Amino acid sequence: MNGQKAPTASLFEHVGLQKILSLLESEDANVRIHAVKVVANLAAEEANQERIVESGGLTSLLMVLRSFEDETIRRVAAGAIANLAMNEANQELIMGAIANLCGNDKLQMKLRSEGGIRALLGMVRCGHPDVLSQVARGIANFAKCESRASTQGLKSGRSLLIEDGALPWIVQNANNEAAPIRRHIELALCHLAQQEVNAKEMISGGALWELVRISRDCSREDIRALARRTLNSSSTFRSEMRRLRIEC
Repeated sequence: MNGQKAPTASLFEHVGLQKILSLLESEDANVRIHAVKVVANLAAEEANQERIVESGGLTSLLMVLRSFEDETIRRVAAGAIANLAMNEANQELIMGAIANLCGNDKLQMKLRSEGGIRALLGMVRCGHPDVLSQVARGIANFAKCESRASTQGLKSGRSLLIEDGALPWIVQNANNEAAPIRRHIELALCHLAQQEVNAKEMISGGALWELVRISRDCSREDIRALARRTLNSSSTFRSEMRRLRIEC
């Protein structure tokens, strides 16, 4: 690893960050791949993270993710973005970017495999309301994409959010006093519940009670109706509600 960092640091010093970032847009695929790897290595060092974002590195990495089909480039770029998210000064900006990426069907798996969901969950420790709102938005976007993919038959199996341990935080914040956070999480729960394969895990994690509360008490009629419809369309939820004598 040290052998890799030395030439990267040397390139950084001699060429400069702006030049490296400009190479991300090169027409030569090999140059692009090399530039993305250099930026990813630099992003792994805390001392460089804020500077990369200030120099437009986040914008460049997002452009790479959206514009290029090459799987290697996308994987490395997603990892670099997740690394940048670890810097407190960058958090709100990066969380907004990751939240947007979570709504992109093509990039979901790439983002998840490179630690995007864990990066989102890792940010909740900072406690800043704007950052938490972006985390909640990212989770809602991710759940919505998953639900759509499941409906279209493109995805099977449990939600990646559940697999990556996001459910406890989702349940805990479903009734957050901050309205933007609460709305995103309420929608995320509804989208997760639309996938029958998630139902048992959601019941054991306390999400059923939150869905029932949302179906009754949410101030937005469209979300109330969505929660009711979702609960009534799931045989697992209906069975558990009968057992607990809950009416929806």
